[in-house]
Amino acid sequence: MMPWIMTGLGLAILLLAGDVLVRGAVNLSLRIGIPALIVSLTIVAFGTSAPELLIGISAIHEGKPGLALGNVVGSNTANVLLVLGLPAILSRMQTSRIDTKRSYYMMLLATVGFIGLAFLGPLTWVSGLILLAGLAVVLGDQVREARCHMADGADGKECTPEADEISDLEGADPDMPWWKIGLYVVLGLVGLPMGADLLVDNASIIARAYGVSDAVIGLTLVALGTSLPELATTVMAALRKQADVAMGNVIGSNLFNLLGIIGVTTLFGTIPVDPEFLQFDLWVMLASALVLAPFVLFRRDLGRRWGLVLTALYLGYVTVVLM
Repeated sequence: MMPWIMTGLGLAILLLAGDVLVRGAVNLSLRIGIPALIVSLTIVAFGTSAPELLIGISAIHEGKPGLALGNVVGSNTANVLLVLGLPAILSRMQTSRIDTKRSYYMMLLATVGFIGLAFLGPLTWVSGLILLAGLAVVLGDQVREARCHMADGADGKECTPEADEISDLEGADPDMPWWKIGLYVVLGLVGLPMGADLLVDNASIIARAYGVSDAVIGLTLVALGTSLPELATTVMAALRKQADVAMGNVIGSNLFNLLGIIGVTTLFGTIPVDPEFLQFDLWVMLASALVLAPFVLFRRDLGRRWGLVLTALYLGYVTVVLM
């Protein structure tokens, strides 16, 4: 039982460290005058994906690259099927009222491009630079689009981080003292690698004990664990009838996982692509992305029936992977 306990402890440390890092980084950035919009699209996005990033880097250093790739592919699949499926069961999401076509097309393009790079051979630093260039384009486009949207609705006022905009950011506190900001950042930077090492080491022990590969553990146990923050966010968004937050959370997370996490991880070492990924898991990831098409392109609501279908598909996928 000890490896399972230590795996859970590592995951808990990762989640807590990621949370305090986001809080510290948000308040530090706002204190030094970076607009809240930029913070939400960059630092917050990085902070919430930091567990996946640290797991990927630790897996490379431990000689378990399959765990790094499995974590990202499994997380993207879980984000669509489970992270949207479970909340839809709890509360109907009115996705027909929102327009996420632009971001959705970017996610599809990133997914197809990632699969193309995987088929070209091992993911090297060259692949990583291509992915990071794609991430830069995506972030730049989102910043420009958001600024234009805010300018159109600001009646000519200068686009600066207002108080209500700041308060919308998770963890933002205009009155947080400097010592507390520094403590949060330090705890996050120390806790993330500690939690990642614990999780990777003990997940690998579990894999060997049950005769499954590191890649399978990454696709299931680790991927599910690192998707918990997105799941919690999406559940709350669904209950508050904020379909735009729920859908944006999933699409943004998947984009950052493919372009940012794998992009940075390859700079620390080459990631070989197991033939099973090419034959099955990458195509499941693409299929799960395409499942969103009716809700994004044709403006259909994501109701309880569809939530049950998505959740059942995810459980079926995990069952096939473990078998």
